[in-house]
Order: sequence, then C-alpha cells, then structure tokens
Amino acid sequence: MTGEEKLLSMVATQDRSAFHVLYERYANAVYRYALSILRSPHLAEDVLQETMMAVWKGAGGFKGRSKVQTWILGIARNQAHATLRREAKGQRLPASDPAAETVDPTASLHTDLRVQEALHALPSHHREVMHLVFFEHLTVKEAASVLEIPEGTVKSRMHHARLTLAKELTS
Repeated sequence: MTGEEKLLSMVATQDRSAFHVLYERYANAVYRYALSILRSPHLAEDVLQETMMAVWKGAGGFKGRSKVQTWILGIARNQAHATLRREAKGQRLPASDPAAETVDPTASLHTDLRVQEALHALPSHHREVMHLVFFEHLTVKEAASVLEIPEGTVKSRMHHARLTLAKELTS
C-alpha cells in the first residue's frame, strides 16, 4: 500500500487531519482540471468542493485499481460533466469573464498568451486530454482511466491536439 493509499484509508475512517492533508495535495489539481473543462472559475470551485465531499464520503470505496490521483480526478471529471449537464438543462453557464481568465491558476504553467489562447481554442475533448497528460502528468493509461476511453483514443486526441496547437502557434 502506497503512502497515498494509506492516507485515503485514514480518510475512510473519517480522520479529519488525513482529509486535510489529502485536500491540500489535490485541491489545486482538481480545481485546474475542473477549470479546463468548465472554463468558469466559479463552477470549477463548486466542482472542487463537490469532488472533495465525494472523496470524504467515498474513500472507503477506493479499490486500489488506480493511483489515488487518478481516482480523484475521475471523480472530478464526473462532477464537472454533471455540472455541464445541469447547466445545459436550464441554467446558463456564466459568461466567460476576461478578468477571471487572468486569475486562472494554470496561467503560470504557460505564461505565453498565445499558447494560453491556443489551448483554450482546442475542442474540449482535446483540451481535457492535454490537461491530464501535460499539466497533471498522468500517463496515457491513467488519462484513459480517468476519461473512461481506450488508450488509443487518448493517443489520437493528443496527436490531433498537438497538430492543432502547432497550426495555431505558427499562424
């Protein structure tokens, strides 16, 4: 059992200090990932809170078939897509606020504005794969697990995303 798995098993026993440590380790990654899907800081914050509550309540259900990070990002993905479905059923997504974009915590990862704009221009399924592999440092296999798609699809999306980014950045 890895240190992360031990920490999660402590969370499963409702150990608040273990949860605090887990929250500190994964909150930024969950927020950034949710933001890459939702493109709304407010909704990403909501998804962060929903995800961490799901981790608190469901820690005992972790089977150990993946890394803890992969499991948590999978929960975040499900929460983010549930939020998108709710928004599509009647509530509008808040308009993208240019000022909010400058507060984006991923901005420090790619400070070049052209790169940032090119990433935002990618289709959501390409942007999501790029985020998991490049910014969260997941393997292709782990990203496939989070996204619930075959590894070949992850590779294909990465390939097309790279081509699109190269085209955007050279024009």
